[in-house]
Amino acid sequence: MRVLVCVKRVPITGGKIVLTEDARAIQTRHLGFTISPHEECAVEEAVRLVEAHGGESVVLTLGPPEAEEQLRDCMAIGAERAILLQTDGFEWDAQSTAAAIVDAVRGEERFDLILFGNESADAGGY
Repeated sequence: MRVLVCVKRVPITGGKIVLTEDARAIQTRHLGFTISPHEECAVEEAVRLVEAHGGESVVLTLGPPEAEEQLRDCMAIGAERAILLQTDGFEWDAQSTAAAIVDAVRGEERFDLILFGNESADAGGY
């Protein structure tokens, strides 16, 4: 069984959120990051499924090179492989994010199950 879990890098809950001067984005210079709690549960479930049925668990995220830290956290939970789709200055909305995920999935061997979190912990996106 091959399981893919899509995760998102989000600010640590309880961290002080400071907006940029134009108030359109979060100033991330001194902010810690993690993955959304719902997605962490999905990673744990993928690991359990692979332990029970054999196969491979893979995590995927879109983000800056620093998002590698969150992928390493997922691998510490037990995911076997990670895919980082590095972002640039492009504005990532729901549609462009979904398209990037689809392209990445098409480039991989077929997955039996793809898991997502319920909603992101930062913007509440689905």
